[in-house]
Amino acid sequence: MAEQPRIATPSETSAILKRHGFRFKKSLGQNFLTNPQILTRIVAAGDVGPDDDVIEIGPGIGALTQYLAEAAHQVLALEIDPRLIPVLADTLAGYPNTTVVEADVLKADLPTLIADHFDGHHQLKVVANLPYYITTPILMHLMQTGVAFERLVVMMQKEVAARLVAQPNSKDYGSLSIAIQQTMDVEIAFEVNRNAFVPAPNVDSAIIKLSRRQTPRAEVTDQAAFDRLVRGSFVSRRKTLWNNLVNLYGKDQKPLIQAALDASEIPASSRAEQLSISDFATLTTNLSHQGLS
Repeated sequence: MAEQPRIATPSETSAILKRHGFRFKKSLGQNFLTNPQILTRIVAAGDVGPDDDVIEIGPGIGALTQYLAEAAHQVLALEIDPRLIPVLADTLAGYPNTTVVEADVLKADLPTLIADHFDGHHQLKVVANLPYYITTPILMHLMQTGVAFERLVVMMQKEVAARLVAQPNSKDYGSLSIAIQQTMDVEIAFEVNRNAFVPAPNVDSAIIKLSRRQTPRAEVTDQAAFDRLVRGSFVSRRKTLWNNLVNLYGKDQKPLIQAALDASEIPASSRAEQLSISDFATLTTNLSHQGLS
């Protein structure tokens, strides 16, 4: 395959946008990368190679898609903006291993799309520059589809990235940290200055690398009860764990809540951000023993 011109340069991006008469839509959080070095580093963070099938979410005009196509076995790009479908048909014409589908990832049937477009004999990864306004819903959706992604490498707002990697006893640690870290090892690969995009967003970004753990960080017997407990415990960060649990389970359940806390060796005066994932798993079990879930 002859080398294709780099999409992710300011001049080429400008030419593509002008050729197709494309105008950015703020409501879709469209910011296109124009720095090839950053794209090279994203692909490297994903350790993307010929043994990988890759899903990209929000390919834009194909800047990252191009690099993924040159490294991976197959690429499936999901784009919500119908105006970008003909643009991508143009920019990715030289990459027969790449398929673009007009789809909203939050509504798409990912297992079916994967079965339709991939052969099932390669590792499955997600590599994407996620729209800032909907990063968390997309991440949680990907985690809850039941698809065994080997790795997710996603760009997001730096502040959200800090929440994903946060540890107990820090201001950024919360229900999102726990939901992700329960089944994934998470690290910030590198940060990206806002000036690497057209148009430049109002915030800086970070590339997060999530790798699936062989076993969950803590054994959870009732996932729904665990999720409810974690969310409820962080409803009001200024309140103690006790107050949040009483709000969650009801004032009439105070003796049962106290018994569960005692069995878990967790002081009622604790705050949610002081508890590890293992603490929440233990507390879930002991609340269940008291008939609370």
